[in-house]
Amino acid sequence: MDKINKLVRDKIPEIIEKSGFDIKTYICDDQEYFQRLKQKLQEEIEEFLEEESIEELADILEVLYALAKYKNISRDQLEVIRAKKEQERGVFDKKIVLMGVLKK
Repeated sequence: MDKINKLVRDKIPEIIEKSGFDIKTYICDDQEYFQRLKQKLQEEIEEFLEEESIEELADILEVLYALAKYKNISRDQLEVIRAKKEQERGVFDKKIVLMGVLKK
């Protein structure tokens, strides 16, 4: 049996079994789940940096939603905070790079 040892989406075990493979899984506790979600975010970001695909962006978003849910933050709350920061600080549309700050 190949060792994988990572958090996977809920339907992945079923998909693998339907492909004719035996699998071994367990349900982690909340503390481990949070740590594994953070690892998964890192993994998905690295995959996006390599592939730059919309699928990898969607995977990042899915992990962010899971992290928010774990922290008892709804998607709506997350969007309210994002929109507030957009209003106060803007977005990244203008492609501005801050090179430094000098005191007047």
